[in-house]
Amino acid sequence: MSEALKVIVVMSAYNAESTLEKIVTDIPEGCVDKIILVDDCSFDGTVEIAKRLGLKVIIHSKNKGYGANQKTCYTHAIKSNADLVVSLHPDGQYDSGDIIKFIHTYREQKVDLVLGSRFLGEGRKKTPLYKRISIQVITFLFNLILGTNLSEVNTGYRAYSRKILETVPWNKNGNSYIFDPQFIIQAKFFGFKIADVPIIKDYHESASSPNFFKSLYHGFENLYLLLQYILHKYKIIKADFLSTSISN
Repeated sequence: MSEALKVIVVMSAYNAESTLEKIVTDIPEGCVDKIILVDDCSFDGTVEIAKRLGLKVIIHSKNKGYGANQKTCYTHAIKSNADLVVSLHPDGQYDSGDIIKFIHTYREQKVDLVLGSRFLGEGRKKTPLYKRISIQVITFLFNLILGTNLSEVNTGYRAYSRKILETVPWNKNGNSYIFDPQFIIQAKFFGFKIADVPIIKDYHESASSPNFFKSLYHGFENLYLLLQYILHKYKIIKADFLSTSISN
């Protein structure tokens, strides 16, 4: 990889032994400088496979949740002097080859947060109907309230600039799936540019994905976050995750 841009891939892992190796080997050669895997107390062979593949491995002594895993990922990526951090799930949902799209968009559009969207290109057709409807409703509300023009906000395939990771107070975010929508709201609130790129998400049996009821609960969480954003913006109630940037 060019010295001008250090790209680090981070992987939030939990019982990913059946998919991890393919995800790693499918990453386009030469586009990534380092891969960091954070294992959230898996009970399978994820850690052993990761070490055999030569990844930098950090292990949680107990299961802390998706958001807590993200926090460990970004902490170590910053310490490794990343310029661009790509979050790629190791459970096989996302195509490793799409990393090139994130890098290209970051370079060409000069943005700080790149979101992978299944609603651009062919990805929409593979999304279950109930997920498709709920995601589009939530995305519409995010765009309406935040003033953005995104095609999907409920995505875990993302790329972050070093600047946004050093500014946004993501350490105040929740330790569950709420971490991701909080980060989008933070990015907008602190004035960072956001873009999206087309991806395809594969809903196979090994993939980690919330069921209908968890998706419904997550949808209400998103609505509550938007309400917090509005109340904080107009100085009615203070939202802790928007209260101050790390740099301040």
